[in-house]
Amino acid sequence: MGQYLAETIESVLINLKPRDEYFIIDGASNDGSVEIIKKYEKHITGWVSEKDSCYAEALKKGFALGSNDYQCWINSGDLLLPNTLKVARETLDDDSVDFIFGDDLHIDEQGNVLNVSTGKVNSLKMMMAVGGWTPLQDACFWKAKLYNKIGGLNVNKKYAADYDLFLRMSLAGNCNYTPNLFSAFRRHDGQTSHKYKRQYDFERYQSRSAAIIKLNFSFIILCLLKIYYWFHLRVRARFFSTNKKLKLLRGQKVSDIESQTTLS
Repeated sequence: MGQYLAETIESVLINLKPRDEYFIIDGASNDGSVEIIKKYEKHITGWVSEKDSCYAEALKKGFALGSNDYQCWINSGDLLLPNTLKVARETLDDDSVDFIFGDDLHIDEQGNVLNVSTGKVNSLKMMMAVGGWTPLQDACFWKAKLYNKIGGLNVNKKYAADYDLFLRMSLAGNCNYTPNLFSAFRRHDGQTSHKYKRQYDFERYQSRSAAIIKLNFSFIILCLLKIYYWFHLRVRARFFSTNKKLKLLRGQKVSDIESQTTLS
């Protein structure tokens, strides 16, 4: 992913304010990433390049270095839209909110918008635990106290660590959808959830099973909920795939788009 790293870094730098912290964690890449990071060294808080067992270990290492109240991460290749962190910061300033998630763009390898994905749901924990749905990671932001409360990322999850983290956060904190377009998710062949789909699905199943035990539904209620969310997710996917307003940005360059209220 070295060819996209500079673009990712710059999308973060234009969002930073004084006292913000930005750490880059690299897994001893040999694709030129270290040379790129060094070019931006004076603009970031710190960086590490060393072998890790999985992406969850790398991320956990990065969050352990930070000291601020709010957290997020962005993967190499993905982008934060301008003004994203300003909007996220203002929303998380509400004492009643622990975790927010919004909308994002899907872009191709050249930065062209393919689609708009909405994160709008009424109950994150139910959509995740029962429905198996997940908010896209690049449009999620949370308070460090919630991350620490649940023990952070589980390094035993090598493929679905983000799903597992957000699901545990949804059970432990107040998680709200916010109608803003925050980020751009780049589609490429190397995505963990696609390349290792079977392993990803198994780890997701393990996390969902643990969450359902905590929710303590009766067998009949659980069966009815699963039927409801099975239909709900399919109707939801159908509606948003045909919503013309959500297609207005398709074909535009992501560089021309700022964080904004969602088009839905």
